[in-house]
Amino acid sequence: MTEKPRAADPGDTGSTPGGSAPAEPATGDAPRVVIRNNRKISQPAEPEGTAADAGTDAPAEGLVEDAEVVVDEIEVESGADGAAPAGPPVVDAPAEPVDAATSSTLGAELEALRADLDERTRDLQRVTAEYANYRKRVDRDRGVVAEQATGTVLAALLPILDDLDRAREHGDLVGPFGSVAEQLTAALGKFGLTPFGEQGDPFDPTLHEAVAHQTSADVTEPTCVQIMRRGYQLGERLLRPALVAVADPE
Repeated sequence: MTEKPRAADPGDTGSTPGGSAPAEPATGDAPRVVIRNNRKISQPAEPEGTAADAGTDAPAEGLVEDAEVVVDEIEVESGADGAAPAGPPVVDAPAEPVDAATSSTLGAELEALRADLDERTRDLQRVTAEYANYRKRVDRDRGVVAEQATGTVLAALLPILDDLDRAREHGDLVGPFGSVAEQLTAALGKFGLTPFGEQGDPFDPTLHEAVAHQTSADVTEPTCVQIMRRGYQLGERLLRPALVAVADPE
């Protein structure tokens, strides 16, 4: 019995008369575009013996032959990391030179700005000084008003203090009444009320009001020899002068 030629395996990559093995690009070669052309190969009728002898070399009827057609080779220049090279380097355009007129204009504008800044600084300093003086004046006026109001109240209480002084001179300021008198004097002293006028003090016309004059060999200057009514001060302010008798030297 005559054997029929064996059909070749379509996946066989061996050499066949009608086809060739696909070309492998060498490592490092530039990539190329390859077009594969699949065509059908038909075999003419041959004698039986001849077919048997060449069964392994001739392709069977109906096989498809792969043909490679190299269209063109494309040269691709790649970088060190395989990426496409970047475009041409960008070169910065040189700065345009500044002419003398522009420089002079900029200098004038700078001087104007400096002059404006100096003026604003002086204005700020003047306003700050005026505000500081205003605050001081307001605080001083507020203190004066408060002192005047306190002085008005204390001046209304001075006759009571005069009665307490007379009662003390006669020895009537004892017991509970004496304790109340001491507490009243201490309370008024907290508001800045200070009594003055003692026998033997030098006569001061700004603090004392002389109601009697006499001469004495015991004094070398005008001296208060008798206190008829004590005087009072509220801080540095004279609230009431003292009534005194003055002895002048002979």
